[in-house]
Formats: sequence, C-alpha cells, structure tokens
Amino acid sequence: MESPRRNALIGAYATFAVFTLLAGQFWRNLLGWWGFGIVVGLVLIGATWLVLQVKPKWNWRRTPKSTLVFLVVATLSIAWSFYPGASLLGVALTLLTTFVAVALALSLPWSGIVRSLSAAIKWVLALSLLFEFIVAVFVREPLLPYFPDFDPNAEKIPMAFYWSRALLFDGGPIEGIVASRNILAMTALLGIIIFAVLLAAGSMRRASGITWLVIAGLVFVLTRSATVILVAAIVVVALLFALWMRRVGPERRRGVYLAAAGVLVASVALLVVFWNGLLELFGKGDDLTGRLDIWNAVIGLATERPLAGWGWVGYWNPFVEPFDDLAVRKGVVYLQAHNAWLDVWMQLGIIGLLAFAAIVIGALWRSWFLAVDRPMDSSGRPLPHSFAALLPMLLLVALIGQSLAESRILVESGWVLLIAIAWATKRRQWEHEPLPADAPPDVLRRSAPSPGHGSLESSGDEAR
Repeated sequence: MESPRRNALIGAYATFAVFTLLAGQFWRNLLGWWGFGIVVGLVLIGATWLVLQVKPKWNWRRTPKSTLVFLVVATLSIAWSFYPGASLLGVALTLLTTFVAVALALSLPWSGIVRSLSAAIKWVLALSLLFEFIVAVFVREPLLPYFPDFDPNAEKIPMAFYWSRALLFDGGPIEGIVASRNILAMTALLGIIIFAVLLAAGSMRRASGITWLVIAGLVFVLTRSATVILVAAIVVVALLFALWMRRVGPERRRGVYLAAAGVLVASVALLVVFWNGLLELFGKGDDLTGRLDIWNAVIGLATERPLAGWGWVGYWNPFVEPFDDLAVRKGVVYLQAHNAWLDVWMQLGIIGLLAFAAIVIGALWRSWFLAVDRPMDSSGRPLPHSFAALLPMLLLVALIGQSLAESRILVESGWVLLIAIAWATKRRQWEHEPLPADAPPDVLRRSAPSPGHGSLESSGDEAR
C-alpha cells in the first residue's frame, strides 16, 4: 500500500543516490575514501530497500538485452585481463552501479526519475555556488581537499589537485563541489535541459523554473568549459532537427535526414578548415589539453589486443600497469582515455565496443522516435506533441556528445543516466506513462493543458 510517507522516503533516497552519483568527488574530498565508501554503502542499501519496497515486475521483453551483453563481456574479461585484480574491482563497481540504475529505472516511473535528477542537480549547483563563494570570500586562495590522496606537503602541487581555485570573483573557471569544471559544466547543462523542458511542458512552476534555469546558466558560464560548450551546441542542433521533424510529419522526413547528413558533413569540413582558430578561441593548445597524447597512447594499447581488450576496469586504476604512467601531464596521472569509445575499445576490444554501441544506439533510436512521433491516446487517437517527450533524447545526446571528450558515461552518473534512459525508453514501448513529470497541482489548475501538452500518454511508434 502506498503512503505519502513511503513515497517521500523513496523520493528522498532517489535524490540522495543521484546526488552521490553526480558529486562523488564531493564526498571523497570531504570525507576521504573510507567516508565515501560508507556513503556508497548507504546508496546500495537504499537501492535494495527500494526494490524490496516497490517489488517491480521483471519482464524479459522490456529488458534492453544490450545492457546484459555488455555486463557479461565485462565480467568475462576478468579471465583474460592483464590486471585481473583491478578488473575484478572494476567489474564489481560497474555491476553495483548498474544495480542502482536498474533499481531506479524499474522502481520509479520516468517522472520520478526526472524529479530526483532535477532535485539532485539543484543541490549540486546551489552548493557549488555557495562553496565557491565561501572559498573566494573567506579562504581567498586555492583550497585543497580535506582528505587528499596525494602528498599535500609537496613543494609544488599541480592545480588539478585543488578542490577550488578561488576564482569566483575573477569570472572562473570554477570547479564547485565536484572539483572539476567539466563535470560541473555538464551538470549545469543537464540542469538547463531539464528545467527548460519542464517549463515548456508546464510541469514546473514558472518562477521556480526560471530561477533554476538562470542559476544553471550562470554556473555553466562560470565553468568556462570548452568541452561542454561544444556538447551544448550538439544538443541545440539535435533539438532543432527534432522540432523540424515534428513539423514536417512522417511523410517528409527523408529530406530532414538528408539535411542532417549535410550538416554533419559541413560541420566536419568546417572543423578541419578552422581547427586552429577554434583551438585559439577556446584557449586550447594543439594537443587539446593533452587529449591527443592520451588518445594515441590508448589507441596503441588497443591495437595490441584489438578483439577482446586488456580487461575491464571502468575508470583506470593508478596502481597497476599500464595505467600508472599511461597518461601523465604536468605531474597529474589521468585515469581515463578522455573518450569513452576509445576507453571501451582498449578495455573490452571490438566485442565490448559493439556491445556498448548497442546500448547507446538502441537508447538513442527509441528516445528519438519518442521525441518526434506524434503521441496517441489509449484508443489510438493522435494527441498534440509534448515538449516532455524531448527530454530523454536531449539528455542522451548530451551524454553522447560528452563521451567524445570524456569517459564519464562509463561510470557514476553517466552510466546510471545512460542505463536509466535505455531501460525507461524500452519500457515505454509497452507501457503508457506520463513524461517527464506530473505538473504541480496549482499549475494544473491555472493552465489546464489539453492532453499531450504536459505529458505523453503513448509513443506514436509502439513497435520501435
């Protein structure tokens, strides 16, 4: 039996879990690895409690098989791993993260997932601004983590190790509580997408939505992340094509796809021609802040074991070969390939790369047609397009864009959001569920939208 208290506990847990996944470095810097381990334990206990409370129904037909294939390949890679101990740890972390993602996806409606993600992002953005304000006003110098995993007494500490650089009043870049401007910028971008869609769908109070949209935009600007600026541009292009696709209808979509292909070719050509100018504009060196060296090193390893890879680890373990010195820049050992696709290829080979691509492509396929097809009611009558239906596609496009320059989609919040979208859109093929969230009661009373504007009752293409 459902009760307001039970629902409140579920919502609070989901928000806490998503916050932890978004801001894992916050807990590590604040509490150290042992403290972070306790927080992770609470998240896992909460996920188990959530499943036992809700008792979600498992349906094989509604399960994205690509997720299971990828997990099987990653687990089997322990057998041929170059670093079996690290692979065992990496596989365990991936399985536990997937368990949390699936628990959220099966136990909560999509509207509940969106509300939890929205609330967690609000906490990250608000605490980041407050944190940077305190550091800029009271500390007035770069701040180290409370529990550093490096020698804090070293003669010269790389700036990448600092929690904050105290640059808020200098216009940034700021790192916020997550200690990374790229991660903070991505969180802000996800917030911009969610708040804008909720506002457009009438599922968020106007004053609150505009306020949080401004806060997310401010944080996004203050991070000064060139990587996420380009990701945002990709999201905008995807949005424009989705709206265009809705406008022309199913009969004339071929022209839109041809135009999209033309835009892609033109973009690549312009990128090649104006490459140096873009690097100068975004303040990047010729090596893309060391990414080219890392990519070359990763490709070199991948070609040595191209079929099955070196073994799954997720984020690299700095205590084992070859990750201890594979990517070192200005005294910092980097623990990712800065490209999820290269990372998967190196770790799981072509086999794992195909499995990972199947997860992403399947989720993108379903979320795209959910976004552009006209919804139907339970009797098959067409309803107006809903802004809400755009949300899964836009979030996924942002993750895919980020995956070209970061490997975050493979761990923590990136992996959970990918799996949640994959499983939620698969379930949408068989169930009717409002997207992305029910409007607040006062919004419903004031606006009384027609069916389909605040929620999407059914995808227009149930077969996909």
